[in-house]
Amino acid sequence: MKRTALAAAAVLLLAPLTACGGNAAAGGDGSTVTVTVGYQSKTINTVTAGTLLRSLGYFEKQLNSLHDGKTYRVDWQDYATGAPITAQMTAGKIDIGSMGDFPLLINAARGKQLNRPTHLVSVTGYNLRGGLNTIVTAPDSKLTSLTDLKGKKVSTSVGSAADGTLVRALQRAGIDPNDGIKKLNQQPAVGASALAAGSTDALSQFVAWPGLLAFQGKAKALYDGAQLNLPTFHGVTAREDFAKQRPAVLDAFLKAQAEATEYLNAHPVAAAEKVAKATGLPAEVVYLYNGAHGISTFDPAVKPQLVSALKQDVSVLKAAKLTGDVDVDSFVDDQYVEKALGASYAKQFAATPPAPTSEAWPKSAEETKAFNSPAHLLRYVGAHRDGIRAAYVPDATTGTLWFADKAVWVADGEKLLPFVAPATAQAYVSAHGGARVITYANALERAA
Repeated sequence: MKRTALAAAAVLLLAPLTACGGNAAAGGDGSTVTVTVGYQSKTINTVTAGTLLRSLGYFEKQLNSLHDGKTYRVDWQDYATGAPITAQMTAGKIDIGSMGDFPLLINAARGKQLNRPTHLVSVTGYNLRGGLNTIVTAPDSKLTSLTDLKGKKVSTSVGSAADGTLVRALQRAGIDPNDGIKKLNQQPAVGASALAAGSTDALSQFVAWPGLLAFQGKAKALYDGAQLNLPTFHGVTAREDFAKQRPAVLDAFLKAQAEATEYLNAHPVAAAEKVAKATGLPAEVVYLYNGAHGISTFDPAVKPQLVSALKQDVSVLKAAKLTGDVDVDSFVDDQYVEKALGASYAKQFAATPPAPTSEAWPKSAEETKAFNSPAHLLRYVGAHRDGIRAAYVPDATTGTLWFADKAVWVADGEKLLPFVAPATAQAYVSAHGGARVITYANALERAA
């Protein structure tokens, strides 16, 4: 996955750089050029620069169209986190990589520190409110709000946006993020196992772990990261020397990424199935994040809101002693993606995410069905109980999409309102006399 624990980052980044194997980046025998791309197959908000892009073959097609007398070979290197991609980039072994916002800042800092500068050249997936990160608890947990975490064990990956969400959420709840909880610095898979074993009380992680665990019935949401209303995103970083040496190759990559983005947006179900096949993740979980109205919006343009959020993230990493100051303005370089997208860049730069919408995914269907309200979706699901693969509803407060059967439902008169987390549902109930929390089964009955 895109993020990393502090210990793992230290080992990888302090190891001798000569230990990295493979050919020199963009290397070859003169006529053959190898382009090395580091990606994270299961970090599904980077798929337009990784998993999906690779499966579609668009990058290779773009390289073949250069007709510059070179034969190009793409070496796709799959990693679990962003740390090894950064280590390989600063060793000159990876040309282009994709990772999340907090690891991008570490990438920028390490590149400058080791005199191997890198640049953020495009964006993959983003959520303007922060909904890509979620804090979850065990299905039978009695914890219902952030204040309940005081003194509890919480697993996260230090240096990740998920940890950033945890820190900021605790601060807003009046809990010291260092002394108020017992933080366990763990990789996502380790944290998920710890939650299942009862050795941690909660897990703060990034896409796709919260949705996956909820879908599997192994966790339930405690806190929706979108409550912070701070953007989080994933992006593409390239070595500065590579970009200058082979600008046509970087241009080909960004054009291919744009094509993959168009494919995902035009064929969200097919894209989810492709990513699921490549990663082993359930397609229903992939669609939760990457679907037509999913938690993530895909657009290569480097939007000012995202750059502003990146600048705010620096303080969190500095507090964790993972970086010093980071010159975000010099790290961000959108000239390459602007050139690659041409006339369409301005349109994508100004584009906004689609409005949150309820969706049902019928079994064996190649398209989902959209509904103008959660109640209409529930009515459809109730009438087709054996024919539904997945049903999704947007949180009534934040707009974060969630599985309908995992949401917290509130009845307010004739209105049926879904929420990702119990605290936001309770906040609505407290502010609306007569409203009350009901079960999913009851919500289905009321909608019938």
